[in-house]
Amino acid sequence: NHILIKIDIAQSPYKIHEKGLTFVGENANENWALSGGSWLIEFDKKHIIPANTGDNGCVKGDFKNVKYSEIKPGFVLMEGNFTKTPTVGNFLILRHGTRDHAGMFLFHSKNTKLENINVYHTSGLGILSQYCENIEMRNVNMIPNPNKNRYLSGHDDGLHFMGCKGEIVIDNCDAQGLMDDPINIHGTYVPVTERIDDYAVKCKFGQDMSHGLLWAVKGDKVGFIEKKEMGTLSYGTVSSFEPLDVDHFIIRFKEKIPAQINANFVLENLSWTPNATITNSFVGSNRARGYLISTPGKVVIENNVFETSGSAILIAGDANYWYESGAVKDITIKNNQFRFPCNSSPYQFCEAIISIYPEIPEPNALKPFHKNIKIENNSFNPSDYPLLYAVSVDGLSFKNNTIKRSFAFTPLYPEKQNFRLEACKNVEISGNNFSKDVLGKNILLKGMKREELDLKNSELSVDVVK
Repeated sequence: NHILIKIDIAQSPYKIHEKGLTFVGENANENWALSGGSWLIEFDKKHIIPANTGDNGCVKGDFKNVKYSEIKPGFVLMEGNFTKTPTVGNFLILRHGTRDHAGMFLFHSKNTKLENINVYHTSGLGILSQYCENIEMRNVNMIPNPNKNRYLSGHDDGLHFMGCKGEIVIDNCDAQGLMDDPINIHGTYVPVTERIDDYAVKCKFGQDMSHGLLWAVKGDKVGFIEKKEMGTLSYGTVSSFEPLDVDHFIIRFKEKIPAQINANFVLENLSWTPNATITNSFVGSNRARGYLISTPGKVVIENNVFETSGSAILIAGDANYWYESGAVKDITIKNNQFRFPCNSSPYQFCEAIISIYPEIPEPNALKPFHKNIKIENNSFNPSDYPLLYAVSVDGLSFKNNTIKRSFAFTPLYPEKQNFRLEACKNVEISGNNFSKDVLGKNILLKGMKREELDLKNSELSVDVVK
């Protein structure tokens, strides 16, 4: 039982030892060993991550007793008790090291335009934009270098926008071979740690990759959000922002803050929330998802092609782990192609081809978190059951889409419904065209009333659970 890999020692010099490999460079040594998850990613010759690999692993077995040896320079033999191995002839990404510097960093800038740029590799995020206003990107591609037969383009996300405002315009931008999401647009929730007085609270950055941000300025509008149901209690206007260190700060407000505000709340800066338009772009096979959208601004995702390994689109929101805000208010997803690779391997939050998955400990069907999400006139080619997963949405429509089954991979998800909806209101599913061999043709409602679903596709069955 063995795996034999060939490594270009000129491009990736390494040392071999009993615990694995150490990749060496100028003032750098990074260790790598076989593991069962996301640190070994397999691609086929068409640059597609094979089904049921990704974070589920392309190798399974006993990783504690692997024997590493070099049979000749550039040829590494790994011997052990394996129950699953990669396909011979495919390419492997041996991920090592932590994310460090972005390829480009846009910071507190205004009216920035990038166009006709190929980013072939970054060791952190691709292009990171923080606290910028009005960003336009046209023909900005995060892709492996075709002249070097590369399969890896970037260590993490491609185009990452945090705390921006105004208009984000992304057009004709391709992404492939990334080790995280091609586009991520979000803000940052900050947990309240202490109520200082009736006008001020002490906060901290909740995620360990957020440090030293100028999170607010005088005049910013801030929402007070309760963690369990993720509902907004009230709003305040910032009068001052006082950093205490890189992780902690005090925010003082012009108005009295509600008496309920304590460590069970987070804050959201609503003054730094953008609109976004994403058009005419290609999302190839990347480790994880396609587009992550968490902004209350107006969002249009139109005329794009998705071949993502995980969910093509994730609409999230989380005040308990990643702290990526916020609730969406107006999203239109139309005239896109969701091709057969979509959601073919499991990743975090990837419950369906389109996954609306805010992390809400106690979803309240009477007070949904997200609003007004329209999914219309798209084409889907699923090999598996899950098309749409949605939690806590008021105003969700899935209309006039074409669903034609693919047989590219064997169904792998335990969930056997096309639509799983939890704690939602005002849902419409109508005018969709399902081919005869589409799996399931069914809907599961959880924690919501049947009357909240307006169903006009008569071929779909409905089950309701508490």
